[in-house]
Amino acid sequence: MIDTNEKLAAFLPVIKSAAWLAIDTEADSLHAYPEKVCLIQISTAAGDRLVDPLAKMDINPFLDALVGRELIFHAADYDLRLLKKHHEFTPTVIFDTMLAARLLGERQFGLGALVEKFLGVKLDKGPQKADWAQRPLTPRMEVYARNDTRFLKPLEEKLRAGLIAQNRLAWHEESCARLIAESSVPPVVDPDDCWRIKGSTFLESPALAVLRELWHWREREAVAASRPPFFVLSHESMVAIAAAVSEHQPFEPMIPPRMHPRRKENLLAAVRAAQAVPPEQFPEKIRHRSDRPTEAEFRRFRELEKIRDRHAHQLQLDPTLIAPKSVLGNLARDWDKHAAELMAWQRELLK
Repeated sequence: MIDTNEKLAAFLPVIKSAAWLAIDTEADSLHAYPEKVCLIQISTAAGDRLVDPLAKMDINPFLDALVGRELIFHAADYDLRLLKKHHEFTPTVIFDTMLAARLLGERQFGLGALVEKFLGVKLDKGPQKADWAQRPLTPRMEVYARNDTRFLKPLEEKLRAGLIAQNRLAWHEESCARLIAESSVPPVVDPDDCWRIKGSTFLESPALAVLRELWHWREREAVAASRPPFFVLSHESMVAIAAAVSEHQPFEPMIPPRMHPRRKENLLAAVRAAQAVPPEQFPEKIRHRSDRPTEAEFRRFRELEKIRDRHAHQLQLDPTLIAPKSVLGNLARDWDKHAAELMAWQRELLK
């Protein structure tokens, strides 16, 4: 485990001279809130190493050494978003083995399935839901973590050869570039939308005012306790409490009996705050209008769907890789407006 500045400095020449680099991360989203990067796995021809971002060391030199290099990932989306959010790191070029497998028509594209099919190695599923913030890691956790990158280079070689043979390498390169670009943009949080959880569409405005306060209360409690929000109170309980309060019904029986008294008092305070909100400040109930397509749009949608499905069948691809139905709907309404949102290879197939 690289967990000191001295160990990291000694490892940097290995990274800088490496012919290839395979990367993965582990986070603690099931055990902490907000999540953080707990481990960075890296494999080179010299072996597999684990870098500890939680240790008291500066990992910026490590990340700087990765800039400008092609990095091999599997299912890079979450890793890229974590590294951008917590360490302001965005790679220059990546090779995503999951994307490559999907573009080759593989239906089982998890790392374990691909390693077994292409390399003949069966991986231990391991402690996937482990707390990666714990130290020291158990021997089994270390093996699991190292296996996440150990086989990426030989897997990449097999998949790259397949992409070249089927003239789809350019598709993969464009898809990886799109993934980098999308993951480097911070998500836009609408303050009037973030608290509208599952079940809230059935609530009227007075209940929504209660739900809004409960959501902010739960966020504060989750951050203070460093626990995911669902450990504090479930979505279902919040919706039920909001409905009961707005209807002047007893709601305390809906509070988990083992909730800490301090947390319970804070919840009750949130309810009282919601009850003090004047009606003119209640959230509006969102009424979704049915944006039904015209007959012409529906015909165009069916035409695009047939084109997509024909190519998908011929290429043995998942049709949603070319375009999901939501995208086809947008294209049917206004091709000129939405075609630019497609990648070049997708647009070419849908012409």
